[in-house]
Amino acid sequence: MTAAHHEISAMHRAIALSALGLGRTSPNPPVGCVILDPTGRVVGEGHHERKGEPHAEVHALAAAGEHARGGTAVVTLEPCNHHGRTPPCHQALLDAGIARTVIALIDPTSRDEGGAARLRAAGVEVEVGVLADTARLVLGPWLDSLTTGRPHVTWLYRTNPDGNPVTPTASQVRALAAGMDVVVHADGSVVEARPNSHGAFSLPTPQPSRQPAELLAALYDGGTRTVLIATGPSIAARFIHNGLIDRTVAHLDPVGPSHRPSTRTQPLVPTGFVVDTVTREGHGVRVEAHRPTRQNHLPQ
Repeated sequence: MTAAHHEISAMHRAIALSALGLGRTSPNPPVGCVILDPTGRVVGEGHHERKGEPHAEVHALAAAGEHARGGTAVVTLEPCNHHGRTPPCHQALLDAGIARTVIALIDPTSRDEGGAARLRAAGVEVEVGVLADTARLVLGPWLDSLTTGRPHVTWLYRTNPDGNPVTPTASQVRALAAGMDVVVHADGSVVEARPNSHGAFSLPTPQPSRQPAELLAALYDGGTRTVLIATGPSIAARFIHNGLIDRTVAHLDPVGPSHRPSTRTQPLVPTGFVVDTVTREGHGVRVEAHRPTRQNHLPQ
């Protein structure tokens, strides 16, 4: 059985809701959930807000109440199957009488038999892989951090009229930091992107001599899953040369239609990175790129 049109529509909504948890849920994943009644009508929705608080499914079920019985749960990540700070979500779905569950992505942290398998064993229809690529737009950095064993790292910078990377503006940092856990600033300071947004959260003691890999390991151990490097090239180069930057966001300062030749000494994006989007933003241009492998470096 494949997902129906109304289930796909609900998954789009669940993915959008999941993004509300970015910069708040780590080390947990940002997840969204929509509950449909047996007729396909939306009766509840929710998202995970932060570690230790109810998961997306629980919020959505609370909103749906008895309307959830016999209905469908549409969720961006496989419902958890273990007791942590909160009860397992697959059991909450069973207790609510959910008859069908539509899942975008399987949770690689599932212990023993996953939540999807347990739902199936209890007689619930389960559809997996619905809008998986779209769900990865939100869950991708969290999933990547599980694979690498370190936070997903984004370098934010702007380029001056000569084309060289420099420290981004405060407004550019604020806009991107809203969805991040931690920001590394040009002075080397490491701060929570949104103060007190995570609840219990641990940041390492600043050590100017700390190597990038050591810093990321300490951040990961403290619960960080996404890091924003908001600096010019002097600090970022240390991460780039060690293959520790996964994504770049460059803001090009505006120039006139006629401009003297650039004196840039750095490429617009690091060598080996793949450009994803080029968009007009305000008076300038925003270019986003990602590193497809872990071996890319800036040219010597």
